[in-house]
Amino acid sequence: MNPVVSWDEVPLFDNEEAEAAFWADNRIELRLMEATVAASSEVSESVTITLRIDPRMLARIKRLARSRYLNYQSMIKQWLSERMEQELRERTTETRGSRIIP
Repeated sequence: MNPVVSWDEVPLFDNEEAEAAFWADNRIELRLMEATVAASSEVSESVTITLRIDPRMLARIKRLARSRYLNYQSMIKQWLSERMEQELRERTTETRGSRIIP
């Protein structure tokens, strides 16, 4: 088993089979994993975007957020995150369903 000591050593994979083959022969060095976890907890990346929303829709979103004791922007981010996870799960399920498993 070959230790991976830098993320630069991990290639971009064309498919899941290529990724599985890579990880079958390689493993992440413990220090790299620890450094990654420490760095990710220290850095919270956030990007500011502009999103145009109908004023009536925004008012309804704000009322809904207020009723849940949430900031409306945080609630929108939560909704987007939940929907993204749902879409990714559905895509994974579709991909597995179309693949022939011996």
